[in-house]
Amino acid sequence: MESKTIEMAALGRALHPGTLYDCRSDSLIPGISLWDNETIKKYLDSRRQPKTDLSFTASDSLNEKAKLLDVSASLKASFLGGLVEVGGSARYMRDNKSSARQSRVSLKYSQTTKFEQLTMDQLGNITYPQVFDDGAATHVVTAVLYGAQAFMVFDLTANENEDKEEIEGNLNVMVQNIPSLSIAGEGAITMSETERKLADTINCTFYGDYELEQNPTTYMEALQVYRTLPSLLRNRENDAVPMKVWLYPLARLSKKAATLEREIHKTLIIKTETLLEELGNAEAQCNDLITNTTINDFKDVKLRLKTFQELLDVYKVKFLKALRRLIPAIRSGQEQEAALAKIIAIHQKSPFRAEKLNQWLAYRQGEINLLNLYTQQLNGVPVEQYSALMNNILFNPNVDTVVCFCFTSLMDEDSYLSILTTFLKVDEFEELSAIPVSADQDIKVWFHNPEVIGNLKDKLFLFKGFFQANKDERKPKFVIVSVSDSSNPGISIRLYKKGKMIDSAFQPVSKPPTPMVDIQDQNIILKLQKSPTGSTVRFRVEYRIIQATGSEAVVEKWEVKETPDAQENFTLTGLHLKKQYRIRYRAVSEFGMSEASDSVLFSAHGKYKLSFSQRLNWLPYAFINEIRHKVRSSLGPSQWSASTIKPVVKNLVNNPGIPYELEISQMKSIGTAFHIQGVVPADSDSFDFIFKTGKGKYDFVFSLKIYPEVLSYMELQSIGNWHSYARGCPLLKGSAFDIFLVLGDEGYVVYYNGLKYCIFRDKIRMERVTTLNIGGNVIVNSIGVVSNWSKSAFGTYSGTSRWELSKKESDGAQPVCQPNQPYLGQIPGGLKIGLAFFFQGVVPSDASGFEINYKTGPNDGDDIAFQFRPELHAVHCNSYKNRKWGDKESEKDVLFGKGEVFDIIMVITPDSYEVAVNGNLSYRFDHRIPVEKVSTLQICGDVLMNTCAIIHVDKFNLTCDLSAHI
Repeated sequence: MESKTIEMAALGRALHPGTLYDCRSDSLIPGISLWDNETIKKYLDSRRQPKTDLSFTASDSLNEKAKLLDVSASLKASFLGGLVEVGGSARYMRDNKSSARQSRVSLKYSQTTKFEQLTMDQLGNITYPQVFDDGAATHVVTAVLYGAQAFMVFDLTANENEDKEEIEGNLNVMVQNIPSLSIAGEGAITMSETERKLADTINCTFYGDYELEQNPTTYMEALQVYRTLPSLLRNRENDAVPMKVWLYPLARLSKKAATLEREIHKTLIIKTETLLEELGNAEAQCNDLITNTTINDFKDVKLRLKTFQELLDVYKVKFLKALRRLIPAIRSGQEQEAALAKIIAIHQKSPFRAEKLNQWLAYRQGEINLLNLYTQQLNGVPVEQYSALMNNILFNPNVDTVVCFCFTSLMDEDSYLSILTTFLKVDEFEELSAIPVSADQDIKVWFHNPEVIGNLKDKLFLFKGFFQANKDERKPKFVIVSVSDSSNPGISIRLYKKGKMIDSAFQPVSKPPTPMVDIQDQNIILKLQKSPTGSTVRFRVEYRIIQATGSEAVVEKWEVKETPDAQENFTLTGLHLKKQYRIRYRAVSEFGMSEASDSVLFSAHGKYKLSFSQRLNWLPYAFINEIRHKVRSSLGPSQWSASTIKPVVKNLVNNPGIPYELEISQMKSIGTAFHIQGVVPADSDSFDFIFKTGKGKYDFVFSLKIYPEVLSYMELQSIGNWHSYARGCPLLKGSAFDIFLVLGDEGYVVYYNGLKYCIFRDKIRMERVTTLNIGGNVIVNSIGVVSNWSKSAFGTYSGTSRWELSKKESDGAQPVCQPNQPYLGQIPGGLKIGLAFFFQGVVPSDASGFEINYKTGPNDGDDIAFQFRPELHAVHCNSYKNRKWGDKESEKDVLFGKGEVFDIIMVITPDSYEVAVNGNLSYRFDHRIPVEKVSTLQICGDVLMNTCAIIHVDKFNLTCDLSAHI
C-alpha cells in the first residue's frame, strides 16, 4: 500500500507533534520518539487559527456521530472493534439510546485556537533511529489542530400512548432555539409557560473538552452552560486539546519502518456498522419491554426477556472480540479482508440476524400487549404469583372458593432462545458456523395458534362475566395467575375449593338466553333456560318498574326472587298489572351466579308505550316513516347508504373470492382509504388485511388480523423493525361490517362501522407495496378505494358511528333467526287490524332469498294469508289456501342486496298488508284470508334477522312488543 500522510480526528487522545502512532491498531505509542523534546520545540511552527462552529442533529446513528466528529471510515472501524479508547467530547460516540421510545437531539459547539506543525527541515534529522527497528509504530504526528468542542445530548422519552414523532418535533424546536433564546440580567430567560413545562421534562448529557464546575443535566442548566462556552477557551487557550492530527508515514523516513499494508474496504466497514447498530436497536427494544409495567406481574415473561438480553450481550461480546483481533491483522497483512467478510456472513445466517431478533421481539411485544389487554378487560381482578396464590390465598382458612384465570403457556419452552443458547456454545466467533442449528426455523408463539385464540376468547368472556356477576359477593375470590398446564394451552379457568384444585378446566355459568314472557289469565309465566356452560342449580329472577315516559330515564332498583330449582317455567307474582317492567334472570351454580340475561320490557298487557309528537293518521307514507323513525332510534344499526358510497368509492370490486389480492400500485398515496364491506361468518375464527411488498411470508408493511369478538392484532414493519399492537375487537360473528383502512398523515388508521377504532402511528412506507391481500374466514361483498378520505362523506362522519346501537336495552344482539335456524312462533293475541311488524336484519352474501309468512297455524300444511318472499332481482307476494297457491304478485326490484342491512315495516290495514322497505312504501297485498284467522309468524330462508317487533297502533298511541315476545 502506498505510504501517504493521514488526516485523523484526535478523539480526546494525547496526540501531540512527535508522538508515534500505529495505524494498524489505531493506537499511540507512548514513551518513545524520533526526536528529543528540545529538538521538537525548536522546530515547531505555531500559528493562531480561531474558528467557531455550531450544528444540530436528531440522528443517533454512529454514522452521524462520526460525521460530527470528523471520523474517517478507517478510524470508525477501529472504534467499532474497541481498539480506540475515546475521551473528552469524543465520548459522545459511545452514548446510545437505551429505549426505542427515546427522542434525541444533539447540539455540537466547537472552537479551534491554533495550528502546530514540525518543519520539513527537522523530519530527516532522526535522534533515535532504533525506533524503526522496533516496528511498533507506522506513523508520526507532524501537525496538530488545537481547540475544544462540546456535545449536549437532549433526551425526552415518550410514554407508550404518546406520539413519538410529535415529541421529537417539539424537542427539536426547543434545542434549535437555544442559541437565540433571550438571556437578560440575572439569568432571566424569556420562555412561554408551555416551553418551560416542556423544558422541565428534558434531560441533558454533556460531553466536552471544557472544564466545568458541574456538568448540566437539565435543559435550563444547559442554557446557562451554552452561554459561557465562548469565553471558557478564550480566557484559557492553554487548555485547548488536540482536535485533528496529521500522521506522516515512517516508511518515508526509513525502509526498516513498519507499514500499513492495507486498509479495510469501506463496504465491509458499513456492513459492520449496520450489524452492530441492529444489535443495539434490539437491545433498546428489549429494554423497553423489560421496563413495561405489565410484565412485573408476569415474572416468566420478564425472565424470558432477561435471558434474551444476556444471550444478546454474549453474542455481541463474541463478535467484538473477533472484530478487535481481525482489524489490526488485516491492516498488517496477516489476514485477508475475506476473514472479516466471513464473520459478517456468519452473522447474516445466524439466529442473531436482525430479521429474527426483530420478529422475536415483535412477538414478545404482542404477548405483552395481549397480557395488558386481558388484565385491563379483567380490571379489578388482582394478578398473583403462583407461590403467593398457594401461600396467601389457597391456604387462608377464611377463603373457601377461588376461581383463577390462568395463563398456562407463559412458561412454555422458547425454542428460539434454545437455538440462541446452542449457537453460543463455542468460544470463538469464527467457529459458530459449525454449530448445527436451524437459523431459519420459524419462531412459534402460543397466542398465534388459531385453536388457542378461540380458547382465549371463550375463557375470557366466561371468566369476565362470572367475575362481574359475583365481584360484590362474599365468595368466590377471583385472581389472575400464570401456571404451566400443557393440557389446557393458552388459558384455563381453575377452581379451588378449601385449598384443593377440583377442576383445572372449570366452566362457570354464563349469560343465559333472553327470557320468554307469557301472560295467562294475568299470571306472569317466565320461560327460563339453563346456562349454556356450567351446572345450573336454580335461577335468580330480577325485575324493576319502568316509568312509561319513552326514555327510561326514571328507573327503580332491581327486585330479586330466587327459584327453588332449575325448572324452566316459573310464575312471577306480586307485579302490578298496570305497570311496565323490565325482567331478566341469572343462572345460579354451586359456586356463584352468571351475568344477567338480556332484559325484556313488558307489562301485563304485553305492550311498550312510545310517545308520539302528534296524532297518528292512516296516511301510509307519513304513518310508516313515523313508526320507522321511532323504532329505529331504539332498536339497532343503520349503514352507509348507496347514495353515499357510489359517488366516492372507486375501482369497486363486488363479491371477490377469498383469498383475494387487490393490485394497488397506483392507489397508495397519503389520504387514500380502502373500503371493505362484508359479513363475519358465524363460524369465523379470524381473517386479515395485509399490505404486501412481495410474495414472502414477511414481505409486508402493515397487517391487520381480526379475531371476531376477541381482538384485533396489528403488525407493522418499519425500516427493518417490527412493531405490534393488539386491542379488543368489536366485530361480532354473524354481523355485517364496514371497514376503512386509511393511509393518514399520522399513520395507518382503522375505522370499524364508522367509528375510528385505532391509529398505528408511523411514517407511511407504501413505496414498495404492490397489493392489498384479504384472507381468512370472511365474506367480502365489495372492496373499493376512496382517493381523498378527509374530504369524503366518510371522513366527514368519522366521529359518529353509523352503526352504534342506542343505549336502550333490546335483545337485538341475539338473532331472531339465522339461515340454518328459522323462526316459527305465535303472534300474541293473533293478527288484527292496527298491528304493524318491524323487521331488521342482514342478507348474507350467498343468499338466494328468504320468506316472511303470516300463517293460520304452525304446521306445514296450514294456510298462509300473506307470503312476502324477496329474491335477488324480484319480490314475490302470494297466499296459500286449501293446499293451493294463489295468483303470485311479483315486482322486479333490487331492494335487498347481498351483505346489506335492511329494515321492513308491515302494517295490517283494514284492506291490505302495506309493506315498506328501508322507509319506502314498496308493496301492497290485499287480504285473501280473514286477518283474524292468522295466528303464527314464520321467518325462514337466507337471512340473519336481528330484530323483530310487534307494534300496536290506535289513533293516539303506539305500543311495541319486542322480539322476545314473538
